[in-house]
Amino acid sequence: MTDVFDQLTARASRTQDGPPTPATPDQQSSDSRGARASTTADSYTPRQLKDVVLELLKYGVLESQKKPNLFRDAIAQQQAINRILEPLDLALRLDEIRGLAYIVVAQPISESESDEWSHPLVRRQRLNLEQSLLIAILRQQFIAHEQQAGVGATDALIAIEDLLPHLEIYLGDLGSDAQEQKRLRNLLEQLRAYGIVSEIDEHDRIAIRPIIAHLANPENLQALLSAFREEARNPASAADDTRTGEGEP
Repeated sequence: MTDVFDQLTARASRTQDGPPTPATPDQQSSDSRGARASTTADSYTPRQLKDVVLELLKYGVLESQKKPNLFRDAIAQQQAINRILEPLDLALRLDEIRGLAYIVVAQPISESESDEWSHPLVRRQRLNLEQSLLIAILRQQFIAHEQQAGVGATDALIAIEDLLPHLEIYLGDLGSDAQEQKRLRNLLEQLRAYGIVSEIDEHDRIAIRPIIAHLANPENLQALLSAFREEARNPASAADDTRTGEGEP
């Protein structure tokens, strides 16, 4: 026989185990706002990560010497950066010894397009023969500097006067020191837009940027040599390409 206390206990238990009380409109609105805020927070890209990706897309390279904070972020967020770049067929590469973070084309857009310069987000700037020759000379000087000072050593400086004889061997003597200086300075100014060299300082020297080790590596130089040989077999096309390259930064 149950008494009144047993009946009250049983009624309270049924109330607790019963269906939940429907939420009021205000509670539903509050829950909806909370869910949206949670989704926004989860999908938000940190400011530091955005800064690194924007810098890479703008210039193609980050140097630890120039922007140490962004370079550290690039190392720490390499996987996250590659996830952002992957839909663009781009990828981040790191050269921590030289303090470089730079973008490469991850893969051809299609099997028929094996030239990485065909990528629509890579600015195609053709180098003429004189510019390409100077890059090869500068890389030779940069490698010599690393052999003496060690890989990753900074301040790969070279004087304008020391570059002139190397250029004259291939391009010939213009017959005037002033004209030869002007030619070399114009070429260096054009290469500066690529981030390969610095501005000419007050002592008539330039610093060779470490990215040259990757822009002018043996594979790229071999491809460049093949391209020159192909142009040599088509003189008319070579002349058109040279005119196109002249005047570009």
